Amino acid sequence: MNEQLKKAIQLIEKGQSEEGIKKVEKLEKSADDETKRTIAELYYELGLVDRSLEIVEQLMFRYPDHGELFAFAAECYGELGKEDEAIDMLSEIKENDPAFLQAQLLLADIYQNQGLDEVAEQKLVQAQKLAPEEPILQYGLGEFYLNRGDYLQSIPFFKKVIHNESFLKDHPLNPALRIAEAYSATGQFEDALQYYRQGLEKEEDADALFGYGFTAMQLEDYETAMHQFMKLKEMDPDYMTLYPYLGKVLRAQNLVDEAFDVLQEGIQKDEFNEDLYLEMAKAQFSKGNSDEGKEFLQKVIALNPSNITAIKELLLYFHEREEFEDVIDLIEFLDDYGEYDPLFERYKAKALYETDDLAGAVEAYENALYDESVEDDKLLEEAGYVLLEAGKKQRGMQLLEKVLNDDPARIDLEERIEQLKNNGY
Repeated sequence: MNEQLKKAIQLIEKGQSEEGIKKVEKLEKSADDETKRTIAELYYELGLVDRSLEIVEQLMFRYPDHGELFAFAAECYGELGKEDEAIDMLSEIKENDPAFLQAQLLLADIYQNQGLDEVAEQKLVQAQKLAPEEPILQYGLGEFYLNRGDYLQSIPFFKKVIHNESFLKDHPLNPALRIAEAYSATGQFEDALQYYRQGLEKEEDADALFGYGFTAMQLEDYETAMHQFMKLKEMDPDYMTLYPYLGKVLRAQNLVDEAFDVLQEGIQKDEFNEDLYLEMAKAQFSKGNSDEGKEFLQKVIALNPSNITAIKELLLYFHEREEFEDVIDLIEFLDDYGEYDPLFERYKAKALYETDDLAGAVEAYENALYDESVEDDKLLEEAGYVLLEAGKKQRGMQLLEKVLNDDPARIDLEERIEQLKNNGY
């Protein structure tokens, strides 16, 4: 490498970027083509993509048969958001050019980003036919299918390169972590753990640590999950997704105070993270602090009135304490935001009945029955008695008789129906 360029790079690495770039710019004017190519790569790494592209285009004009320059230009265009120009560059590379396989990988990536999966797959398959044992294509096909959500289809391609040491030595890739991700996504958690361990021995990647912890949590191996989440927290304290999960695994091991501390730390970093408040509510309930748990549920709903988990938990809280006015207020609040769930009508019906609004309860029960396709016998029975009380005898008896037909062993209900009939219902 040119000595002047080395010195410029050293300045940039020391944080003296402005001085280093000025030296590079000065050198660029008189540099030979090889040095200019190196300067273009440096500009690209520094995010000065426009400058990089200017140099590459000059070199392309002088070396029109060098496909790697067209591929480099395509990468620059891609970084600049000019995907059509990138495609044009890559399409210029001939099949006999050493850069052809790289071009197909880049094309496939562009087409997949555009949602043209079939075209992307076609490019990769075409390239594989020309070089069926080429590891970069095998890895590329694995990435393509993984990104598309065809997890099981991706695994064999990653496995083809996982033991190719010479390839992996020259490419900073970790197929074991990709296999782990694919296995975890398909619910094969035991297999996923094996590959997470293997991949993390090679490099401690933040996303992989989270995936490892999440997968262990699915197997209820909370100790392993906690260990991985704690390692991730130490590596990257701003990895916000980990905090609610770490709180959950700590709570699962009855380390509720530790869960409080972790969740509070997360909330201090992101006070608008509804998952943190929801997990804090669960931690409070597990500690017996019901009022505090309720307050955290209310914070979740205030942040996101569409959070159905928090809504159901809060409705259940009010219902169990017979705070029926609060049930009605909450459902009306949700209605103002256009939020609806069949369960809301059921809670609303019970609450209206308990607050002596019989007509409102009848309407709510009918809505609940319609939405749940009258398959819930408990709801049918509850509604049946309310409808009878409201004077809707035929409809009420119809619901009770349906419950009995579903469960003929209900002798108590059979006797009650017979008694009602004898009383003129």
